[in-house]
Amino acid sequence: MSAIEIGLKVVLLFFVLVTIHEWGHFYFAKRAGILVREFAIGFGPKLFSYKKGETRYTLRLLPIGGFVRMAGEDPEIVQVNPGQTVAVQLNRQEQVTHLYLDQLDSRAQAIVGVVEQIDLEKKLQVMLEVDGEKATFPVHPQAYMVAKGNETQIAPYDRQFGSKTVGQRALAIVMGPVMNFLLAIALFFILVVISGVLTNVKLDQVNADKAGDKAGLKPGDIVISINSEMIGDDRSKLVTLIQQSAGKEMTWVVDRGGSPLTLQVTPEDEAGAGKLGIVITGDRRNATLSEVFKGTYEQVVGTTIGIISGLQKLVTLNFKLDDLGGPLRTAQVSVEFAKMGMDALISWAATLSLYLGIFNLLPIPALDGSRLLFMGVEALRGKPIDPNRESMVHFVGFALLMILMVAVTYNDILRLIKG
Repeated sequence: MSAIEIGLKVVLLFFVLVTIHEWGHFYFAKRAGILVREFAIGFGPKLFSYKKGETRYTLRLLPIGGFVRMAGEDPEIVQVNPGQTVAVQLNRQEQVTHLYLDQLDSRAQAIVGVVEQIDLEKKLQVMLEVDGEKATFPVHPQAYMVAKGNETQIAPYDRQFGSKTVGQRALAIVMGPVMNFLLAIALFFILVVISGVLTNVKLDQVNADKAGDKAGLKPGDIVISINSEMIGDDRSKLVTLIQQSAGKEMTWVVDRGGSPLTLQVTPEDEAGAGKLGIVITGDRRNATLSEVFKGTYEQVVGTTIGIISGLQKLVTLNFKLDDLGGPLRTAQVSVEFAKMGMDALISWAATLSLYLGIFNLLPIPALDGSRLLFMGVEALRGKPIDPNRESMVHFVGFALLMILMVAVTYNDILRLIKG
């Protein structure tokens, strides 16, 4: 497999994971009637941008996530105040479609005046003093403000995020992680379909001079039983028995070339866990529909338990910096899985998608879980929390996450340099 092919697969992997998450936010925000200003993949400077309908779609430089910018989540950038001279362009219904804030002399067929009153959220009207007379103009709900060559669509209150019910807002937020969960389930389902199910547990590789080799194990051996416990197709059972038997003699019965063979095997003790120096594989067959559903369920549950176990260490600060990995390390691991083949890459993509969904639901400021927590508090107390305070919490949380990201990325670079 060429380096270009591997690189394209890794880029596609991250693109799909982030896009499906942000699409969950985007779709349910649009369904609630919220104006979505931008759908972005990545952070930082724009690399590519185009606008369709009300939304601008952008690809940004730093591939560390994405965002959906909804009207009302942040203060509007462009403000118009009484006393300001502006120009307005009207449609045939005498509604303001464009409100110009600069280069007024060059605005052909526009009415120039001084703002007396303006309400672009609820009343949707602007009162101007034009040639000594006051005139009030209705504003179209999809009108644009134009300044420095940039057009910004106005956001009437009923198109803003904060105008929607708690349920509508919560759905727009939670559906990002939910889409990651659904993607993970779909990928694990595909994995079971194309991989089939194990019919036995077989040794694929036995490393020389390791405990397994010294005990007489050979590649191709099919494991029948260990200490009279039948193994069948249960790889995890085999691994658990080996890990729990560090320094203890085990009685293995293997099928070698169609004949049973009994061997005494003693795993080496490595950091309190038994090791044999073997690689496990197994013969496979096509899975039945019930086996596909069962296998998908087991993959999702097992992976979820492993992710939650790792996140518990993160939450309790029971970890070292080397235990963490940033975008660089994640990309490295993704490359290794891409080299292993499509099965391995699909499994890794499903695991990453599940991780993103779970991680984003943590009540950490700036993550979806924190926003849902604020909404839950709002629902209990019957009124929203001060938006400025909530924004500050999310800003601080985002800043801390970025600092952590820089730290782990620096550590990843050092790890690369040291080999």
